[in-house]
Amino acid sequence: MPANSASQPAHRNGPGPIPPTAPTPAVPGRPPGADGGGEPPIRHPRRWLILAVICLAQLTVLLDNTILSVAVPSLTREMGASTADIQWMINAYSLVQSGLLLTAGSSADRYGRKKMLVTGLVMFGIGSVAAAYAQSPGQLIAARAGMGVGGALLMTTTLAVVVQVFAEDERTKAIGLWGAVSSLGFAAGPLIGGSLLNHFWWGAIFLINIPVALLGVIAVVRLVPESKSLGGERPDLLGALLSTVGMTGVVYAIISGPEHGWLSARVLVAAAIGLAGLAAFAVWERHVPFPMLDMHFFRDRRFVGAVTGGILIAFGMGGSLFLLTQHLQLVLGYEPLDAGLRTAPLALMIVVLNLSGVGARLLSWLGAPVTIVLGMGMISGGLALIGTLGGDGYGGMLAGLILMGSGMAVAMPAMANAIMSAIPPAKAGVGAGVNGTLTEFGNGLGVALLGAVLNSRFAALLPAVAAGAGSLSTALERARTDADRSAARDAFASGIETSELVGASAVLLGGVLAALLLWRAGRVARPARGADAEAGAA
Repeated sequence: MPANSASQPAHRNGPGPIPPTAPTPAVPGRPPGADGGGEPPIRHPRRWLILAVICLAQLTVLLDNTILSVAVPSLTREMGASTADIQWMINAYSLVQSGLLLTAGSSADRYGRKKMLVTGLVMFGIGSVAAAYAQSPGQLIAARAGMGVGGALLMTTTLAVVVQVFAEDERTKAIGLWGAVSSLGFAAGPLIGGSLLNHFWWGAIFLINIPVALLGVIAVVRLVPESKSLGGERPDLLGALLSTVGMTGVVYAIISGPEHGWLSARVLVAAAIGLAGLAAFAVWERHVPFPMLDMHFFRDRRFVGAVTGGILIAFGMGGSLFLLTQHLQLVLGYEPLDAGLRTAPLALMIVVLNLSGVGARLLSWLGAPVTIVLGMGMISGGLALIGTLGGDGYGGMLAGLILMGSGMAVAMPAMANAIMSAIPPAKAGVGAGVNGTLTEFGNGLGVALLGAVLNSRFAALLPAVAAGAGSLSTALERARTDADRSAARDAFASGIETSELVGASAVLLGGVLAALLLWRAGRVARPARGADAEAGAA
């Protein structure tokens, strides 16, 4: 792997490219990219302002993941969109974005993170204008796909810029703040969308992106320093194609599974194409001279531990949110907006604790393995509380949401920092792409597996008159008596509770496994660092 002298930003008084510098000698006992030699770490003078700018860009992307859901009735009424059209309007964005994350990260490393950040903002803005003034479902789907390309560039470059402008001692806190924006976007999306739709037509939910994108472009051009890999690597075009095909196929299968059936031809073919693409990508990356994703990273136990934990945190969060919305609406009887408001405590706990730096302080005091076990144990405990007490009312669910949000605030920055620390700074964009890909994959996996547990339990407990019903609404239509309807509701509630307990167990086991891998990686690294230090002293 060629050394990258631009892995840390130069201390400059203004924006502009980070100039190449002489490589700093390796310091025994310090990980790649760490500040060493007893020298004070190099700090970009505008690093916190830069963080605010890229968090604003990140927030725009994440709001768009959730804001469209509240416009579904308006789109159905005013555009004549079918159920399939609505699904593609929502899924086109996430499908394109997840399929391009690795490619976007590699492009940012190769051609410049600042350039790709500006490009992403421009594409996102243009796509938002096209979406706002779309005249047909097909036009809106195409515009959403274009926004997904911009979103992939933004998701990867924002985290990569954080790694570049923050020294290691502040990086965990910065990543925590960056992660808090994800939760803020989740909580604020439906609320902002609902407020806009009360006063304007549905296109306003896209037009709100325009001033943010314009402000972001101006701020990025003026404030964010350019950084990229200086190794002179050739583009890995086949790797980019294979990773895009592979991720798109797998994510499409996960999205389509609940609707079309996991054994349907559509889902099986998409999954087969996706898995074949990812397998070919892995083989190609092992033999190409300049790989997009160096497969040797997977020999690093720290990287493997962080990857494992990252998938399972996303698994728990994606699956639990999928279950929570149904729990609130179909079991506790809340309207959609009320249900959205009642999930807000989870996101708000993440925002508050990350803004206060709790996760970063715990990581410095306890180390990554213990912090990850603590955080994922809290997530698991929150899910278990919701599964056991949530059926009796919102009080038990509120306690579980607060505990889950606290656990995510502790575990997510530690996990993202572990992934980014295990990858050389010259590959920060690829690292961010890996982190984003894991999140998308884990979210989809959580929805798929916990949804399957829910459906299985629900079907097993249904009364005979409603046997074979694929949903609670269908079961209630088939029920003939109040007793049958009550039994159908009880069956669904039991399925929800069982799924939440299964999710809690998976998250807890995943946290223990990830922490064990990180702990073993630390034990292996310490003797090696000690030997290097003795050799250096001699």
